[in-house]
Amino acid sequence: MENIGDTSLLQTLWQLLTNLGVLLVGLGALALRHALLIAWVAWWLWGVNWNRAWTVLARGAWAPVLLLILTAALVWSRLAPSDCNCLAIVTVPNFWWQLGAVGLLAAVALFCGWLQGLLGWAPAEISLEPAPDEDMHGHEHPVGIIHGHEAAHSEEQH
Repeated sequence: MENIGDTSLLQTLWQLLTNLGVLLVGLGALALRHALLIAWVAWWLWGVNWNRAWTVLARGAWAPVLLLILTAALVWSRLAPSDCNCLAIVTVPNFWWQLGAVGLLAAVALFCGWLQGLLGWAPAEISLEPAPDEDMHGHEHPVGIIHGHEAAHSEEQH
């Protein structure tokens, strides 16, 4: 004998799972629509060591960054010239709205740097220097001492 409460519970559970699926599909579509912006924020938040970047910017790297922003806006305005009707009150002319958009991306990057410093995050240190010259045994040899394969070749030459 089946209770009426059991069927309503199953229907409620089914509706909950259906709504959860709709929510996940909607979030996925939103993430795909804004994937480049998400990647931009992720890079500047977790890929850049802002402790170093702030010092480099303070020593004068802000000038080339500013020139890069202006150049990107100028190139964008020439590749896709259009006015922006994004503000209801006024139309923003070509180049100026592209400059605003590129400047906003730069501001988001700087905000990510500020947030990284505020929260004490820092990406893992990656050394670009080659590892010290060590053999397979894990210890260095003084200059002039050779082992293994290299020793066999040097004996063949004598």
